[in-house]
Amino acid sequence: MRNFLILILISNFLFASEVVVIDLSMTWIGFVVLFIFIISYYFIANEEKYNIDKSVPALFVGIVSFLLIAIYYYFNDMDIHNVHNEAENVILEIAEIFFFLFVAMTYIESLIHMGVFDTLKYNLISKGYSYRKLFWLTGFIAFFLSPIADNLTTALILSTVLITIEKTKKEFLVPGAINIVVAANAGGAWSPFGDITTLMAWTAGKGTFSNFLFLFPASIIGYLVTAYFLSKVVPTTKPDFDIEKEIKPVMKEGAISIIYLGVFTIICAVVSHQVLDFPAMWGMMFGLVLLKLHSYKLTNKFGKDYFDVFQSMSKIENNTLMFFFGILAAVGALYFIGWLNLASMVYKPEYLGATLSNIGVGFLSAVVDNVPVMSAILKANPEMDLSNWMLVTLTAGIGGSLISFGSAAGVGVMGKLHGIYTFGSHFKYAWTILLGYFVSIGVWYLQFEVLGFK
Repeated sequence: MRNFLILILISNFLFASEVVVIDLSMTWIGFVVLFIFIISYYFIANEEKYNIDKSVPALFVGIVSFLLIAIYYYFNDMDIHNVHNEAENVILEIAEIFFFLFVAMTYIESLIHMGVFDTLKYNLISKGYSYRKLFWLTGFIAFFLSPIADNLTTALILSTVLITIEKTKKEFLVPGAINIVVAANAGGAWSPFGDITTLMAWTAGKGTFSNFLFLFPASIIGYLVTAYFLSKVVPTTKPDFDIEKEIKPVMKEGAISIIYLGVFTIICAVVSHQVLDFPAMWGMMFGLVLLKLHSYKLTNKFGKDYFDVFQSMSKIENNTLMFFFGILAAVGALYFIGWLNLASMVYKPEYLGATLSNIGVGFLSAVVDNVPVMSAILKANPEMDLSNWMLVTLTAGIGGSLISFGSAAGVGVMGKLHGIYTFGSHFKYAWTILLGYFVSIGVWYLQFEVLGFK
């Protein structure tokens, strides 16, 4: 980590270097890089089948692609400094997202350690609510927690709640799992840091913090349409729960302060990016400093084993961070080769145009994954107005819900409810998600194009 930070600092001094992009898409190196990307993505999509972590093929394609391009430049007497400068630019782009997620994940792990989510889980299942009411409660919590905690973390936490409530009743678990995935993805779509795609668009300057908040109506109305139809198949009976046999969890002292620090850290990130024109991760890193100071205070009071920020860091899903590093580097290589310029042709008015292309992005996100899709669009940088940049953020964010493995949230829940929440069980109710998807687009059109609210 220290070496990575040093590399970022050095890169900042060199960032002003001009990058000259030469279209090599129709050369042998262009086809080799594209082939490696396709093969690597096949293994990413079939992670469970081959029992290989998705970060491995992602890192492979990202690192090897740039090395091959550099070798091509070297042996063809081309200006290899162009490859050097582009690699540095890619590192800078990755760093903003990498450190933002790093701090956010540290806060989430800290809250788990302090018993915050165990308390939430107990409070939900001990109230004697019916299955249908629990369906709505977990959905709304997912929708409003995702903008802060991110959609993957939210989905993992609430799917754990589901399996705690009921372990076998599929008529509750399947629609409940779909509901959480849809809610987490929809909730993340209207927050600049609720999903990786929105974070990427925000840090790329495609909209201000407040611009993303205007996606709230489209996100929640589309979600409610899907949830309404899903709720009709959820039983109205109550789950069996003996409160006398359950031990009520208690949050550790200092947990509430961490919640407040987390909210303040988000505010710092927004101020850093929107007011001070700093990267958003700078505000997040300041929040990490505050968390460490709070940890120091708690350690002096209760002992070294009570709460340690570095223990929370050790529990972070580093494979997720490495996956993002690799896949963003791979997309950077495809851009540098020239493939993304060809892909961006569909955005031209004489072809599909911006609006139809962005609607199609949602379906592509479901099949491929929204992170590389959004990264490719940002790299290609088609000419679009603010309303269409908000549309592609919306469709890339919620489009992954159409298929069970189309988003990180869906993949996470499939792991938690193995054999229950599957591709087939999700696809059975995909029509409800598709209906909500088009309703969200309809609300966007009314709000941004007809009424001009943005």
